[in-house]
Amino acid sequence: MGRLTRRAFALAALSAFTTTGAAAAPAPPRAGAGGGEAGEAGGAGKAEKEGGEGAAGGAGEGRAKSEMRGMWLATVANRDWPSKPGLTAAQQRKELIGWLDVAVRNRLNAVFFQVRPTADALWPSAYEPWSQVLTGTQGKSPGWDPLGTAVAEAHARGLQLHAWFNPYRVATHADRSRLVASHPARRHPDWVVEHGGRLYYNPGLPKVRAFVQDAMMDAVKKYPVDAVHFDDYFYPYPVAGQRFDDDAAYKAHGGGFATRAAWRRANVDKLVQETAARIRAVRPGTRFGISPFGVWRNASTDSRGSDTRAFQSYDEIHADSRKWVREGWIDYVVPQLYWEIGNSAADYAKLVAWWAAVAKGSRTRLYLGEGLYKAGAPGQPRAWADKAELTRHLTLAKKHPEVRGHVFFAAGDVRKDRIGAMARVVADHYGQPAKPPR
Repeated sequence: MGRLTRRAFALAALSAFTTTGAAAAPAPPRAGAGGGEAGEAGGAGKAEKEGGEGAAGGAGEGRAKSEMRGMWLATVANRDWPSKPGLTAAQQRKELIGWLDVAVRNRLNAVFFQVRPTADALWPSAYEPWSQVLTGTQGKSPGWDPLGTAVAEAHARGLQLHAWFNPYRVATHADRSRLVASHPARRHPDWVVEHGGRLYYNPGLPKVRAFVQDAMMDAVKKYPVDAVHFDDYFYPYPVAGQRFDDDAAYKAHGGGFATRAAWRRANVDKLVQETAARIRAVRPGTRFGISPFGVWRNASTDSRGSDTRAFQSYDEIHADSRKWVREGWIDYVVPQLYWEIGNSAADYAKLVAWWAAVAKGSRTRLYLGEGLYKAGAPGQPRAWADKAELTRHLTLAKKHPEVRGHVFFAAGDVRKDRIGAMARVVADHYGQPAKPPR
């Protein structure tokens, strides 16, 4: 969800990253979702009885369909909401409800709301401080409950509310003194690793893995969220000339693994499996989904990989997203396919076909993450100057029955719609409302 992922503008929470190789191209930055931090790729089921879950019909179709039509609502660094820290509770609430209405106006049916952007909370958490994106001061109550309000108001509008969490990011800076004194990262400094000018919880520590799950499950226990959603931040994206210092954790807990990379992947796998089990135990109707970086591995590295020349999330951030789908550990996957059709390093068309093949026969539903933020934005490949690029994505995806819908990054781009790309998608594909997947 490279990039601000997510996205090509300079966001304090995201840093652009380029892959190695002669054909390498920068990846899109993202706000932690729905926004990754790597550079872009570069350089190199069974339908439900009522309406099914296939691609959305065109404007002329009459029967309601069931498919995912979502948008990521990013809060890290106030990317989408709130518009700035320090607004009154009434102003914040009005803005938040306005974003839900943006989704309704565009005939979307799900909002992926970032509620734990940096080891903090947008609800009264028993584990972590209030997020500074609300008041400008970490730990200060905004005087209302954003997540509780979002769930209630989304459901009142027929929208699903997917609570979007970032498991391991602690801060988008490296100054621990800027964290509120009660912050778990200050109470447990041994849990934290500085990397690339940011602070992260160490995924290799079992106590950390248990804690971040407890922090996220606090929200699941309190609110009837439709899903728990992770983006692509597991181990941090590589930074040139730096290494993630988990030597002590590897020495203590890495026995039995042939390589550090294998141990790191096992740590991420455990987070995924354990989170899924805890969600099922606490709120069985709530689903669990992840939006990984769009490239698992290149075929030149692994015959099971995609025909791409790009950053490999399996190797670089230790995310075995293919395994999570094939094993059925997650209910849905939303690969961030933020490239245009025909991209030389990561062709959208080839990646859709690859992910469809991965999802085929699994219990994991496939939705596609769409880089709306690129449409009409300066510095993007020429294809993104054409407002029809995105609608072509949805048309192409209809050829693959495994694709059950799309999620757009991000809410601000849905509303701004610089060149009318979203309006074109709505006109061509969302002529009728669609039920959110169940």
